[in-house]
Amino acid sequence: MTLATAHTVALQGALGHLIDVQADVSPGTPGTTLVGRPDASLNEARDRCRMAVSNSGAEWPSTRRVTILLSPSDLVKRGTHYDLAIALAVLAAVAEIPQRSLEGTLVIGELTLAGGLRCVPGVLPMVMAASRRGFSRVIVPEPQAREASMVPQMSVLGMRSLAQVRAELRGEVVPTADPVAPMSGSPLVEWRGSHRLQEHDLADLKGVADVKFALEVAAAGGHHLMLSGPKGSGKTSLAERLPGLLPDLSVEEALELTALHSLAGALEESDDLIVRPPFFAPHHDASKASLIGGGSGRVRPGEISRSHCGVLFLDEFPLFRGDVIDALRQPLENGEVTIARGEESATFPARGMVVTACNPCPCGDFSTNLPGSRCTCSAIQRQRYNRKVTGPIHDRIDILRHVLPPTKQEPTSLPGEAPESSAQVRERVTVARDRQHARYAACDWRLNSQVPSAMLAREWPLPDASAARLEGEVLEGRLSRRGAVRVHRVAWTVADLGGRPAPTVDDVDTAFRLRQGEPLMQASVVRRAS
Repeated sequence: MTLATAHTVALQGALGHLIDVQADVSPGTPGTTLVGRPDASLNEARDRCRMAVSNSGAEWPSTRRVTILLSPSDLVKRGTHYDLAIALAVLAAVAEIPQRSLEGTLVIGELTLAGGLRCVPGVLPMVMAASRRGFSRVIVPEPQAREASMVPQMSVLGMRSLAQVRAELRGEVVPTADPVAPMSGSPLVEWRGSHRLQEHDLADLKGVADVKFALEVAAAGGHHLMLSGPKGSGKTSLAERLPGLLPDLSVEEALELTALHSLAGALEESDDLIVRPPFFAPHHDASKASLIGGGSGRVRPGEISRSHCGVLFLDEFPLFRGDVIDALRQPLENGEVTIARGEESATFPARGMVVTACNPCPCGDFSTNLPGSRCTCSAIQRQRYNRKVTGPIHDRIDILRHVLPPTKQEPTSLPGEAPESSAQVRERVTVARDRQHARYAACDWRLNSQVPSAMLAREWPLPDASAARLEGEVLEGRLSRRGAVRVHRVAWTVADLGGRPAPTVDDVDTAFRLRQGEPLMQASVVRRAS
């Protein structure tokens, strides 16, 4: 046989496309031709694979014409993970390995000149794509076998070298091979970012009952949240406790999130499936590429996608660059990020909660609610500072809370009760989310914050009295139409927390106050499902 096929995957953002690597070895002018829209780094695979095969005890057909097609040809192919598939297709074409051994098998890995198998980013989303297409076996670099085995019902072979893969496919004894050290500067070595936050307990914070209630509503419905207040009022402490209010991720969510971390090159060999919601808090000097996604060469997901199903905390929000703030519009509105670059377009999910925190002024001391303000900023400085948090971004935030330091007069908990723990609140959040999952079981979304506005109005409208209350706020100019949609979503979350079948007028009033940053009625703060 002079024609053989191996299989691998091309990634466009988080979406994987099955690629057939077809090799034809025939008489003609000696040489190797690679077709199917390969990029520059992939074109270099011809020399890498030729030397890897030769140094692995096999013979490259250098006296014949080798044509390698990456099909389908309309997709641009990028990266070095095609190496192993190219080498195996050529070996199968010259009968060095049986073609049938490649059937139903996905192969991933970069080859060294010595024939070693080097790690590549994005193994998990590749294996997930192959599983959806009916593949049952995958061959990957040995350090990434644990990552590939996260996909259910997938047989994983972790190999160190091309010689080991060749022996396995020929049914021979697999030889020993030295581990292949990762290259210095590899994304699998650098760009680490911990998604494991030490979850602090909500009971540690005294007072601020209305802000705690806002956190509970945000966690239950997946709503974006803005915290404002003078420095030292506890905004960061509150945001850090939000992940502790969220339930564990489902298997589907965990796979999707872990795949995004794999694409970012942020998974270590010892990492397991990420089952707890992540928390990221980038510095306000972060670039647009690091926060939203992009980068030179391969397009990588940014912090907002790595916070998928979790929390992205943007402290000192007005200090972020203007282009970064403007780029947040799409993920805040649609829950995804699309990055276009030339002929390439990559889309990454970003359905986490975005929590922003800002001081009232550059010095952080201005407050109209506290006596003895020590603010040294002029009115113009305060106006310029707050300009970034108004307008389109502010309109896409579901809940706004002003945080003030607790006073001696403010009760730290209800009479006769200790402050609630994160575990207690998480139980109510889980019940509320279960109600949403049941309501949206036939839909592509699972939380109130994700429901498209048209579907929300048509399928889950507010009762007449509640709708009239919300429409009145719009007609009085206190709420935009986009803001009304967000109040509608928050009202459903308040109702879910209270165990009610539909939002009442009180639920709409509570949602409106949460949206506008107005003080909550004490009854709303202490209302619990019963």
